[in-house]
Amino acid sequence: MNLLSKAVFRTVSTLTFCMLLLLLSITRPATAQKKLQPSDWKLAVQAWTFHVYTFAEALDKIDSAGVKYVEGFPNQEIGGGVEGKMDYRMDAGKRRRVQQLLRRKGIKMLSYGVVKPKTDSEWVQLFRFARAMDIRNIVSEPEEQQIPLISRLCDEYRINVAIHDHPRPSHYWNPDILLAAIKEASPRIGACADIGHWLRSGLDPVECMRKLEGHIIEFHMKDLNEKGVRKAHDLPWGTGISNLPAVMQEMKKQHFKGVVSIEYEYHWENNLPEVKASAAYFNKQKQALLK
Repeated sequence: MNLLSKAVFRTVSTLTFCMLLLLLSITRPATAQKKLQPSDWKLAVQAWTFHVYTFAEALDKIDSAGVKYVEGFPNQEIGGGVEGKMDYRMDAGKRRRVQQLLRRKGIKMLSYGVVKPKTDSEWVQLFRFARAMDIRNIVSEPEEQQIPLISRLCDEYRINVAIHDHPRPSHYWNPDILLAAIKEASPRIGACADIGHWLRSGLDPVECMRKLEGHIIEFHMKDLNEKGVRKAHDLPWGTGISNLPAVMQEMKKQHFKGVVSIEYEYHWENNLPEVKASAAYFNKQKQALLK
């Protein structure tokens, strides 16, 4: 092989190698996504579940259910020797005492809501509270005209806002309304997908999830006794009509990572056994799906 032939051969070989690398780079992303781990789905309890008790008492119950995350409820009495409510306007000293209550139980407050500040200054105060408390998600139902401000605050503080759906006629009852409202917003603004409220509105939870793919920040999970009825009530997970296996399968398909809160709105005075059963169901399903 003369020098010219060798040079041509080297050039062709180099081009072939580069083409192979390009093809690999095109085809790899679909298969290179890191596998979901059980720890990616963080089971929490929305403290509203135990709102007839103090926050300190709720933490005792959450701990006894084997759950290590909580979503704070703003209007709940703090308790545990701390006066006042779980209001984001609390001073730094009270925040430290709430953090002490959490540390004693080994529980982290990853989310806080549902909360609806009225003014720009209140929104700033809420974000400062969330940053001080190491909260990842603020759960809210803001006015649509507030979304540009919230979008800027999300990016500035690196905190998410999950917009919650109550049953119709509340504003965000339908995912289509939410998607239109956040179209120009920060990706840190998305959905708090309340499965039970979708059912109360007559919607199919899995279809709603598919519409919101890529925008679900966290879940308020429920299993209800009937669909399309506003007064439908909670049942232990896996015993109602929410089709939680399909919901969790869709979570896996969408590669969801984040908070899944038990929000149990029934048998207020004695719902701990049902919360425990729901937590056990979720953990069993999660291990089977993400093994």
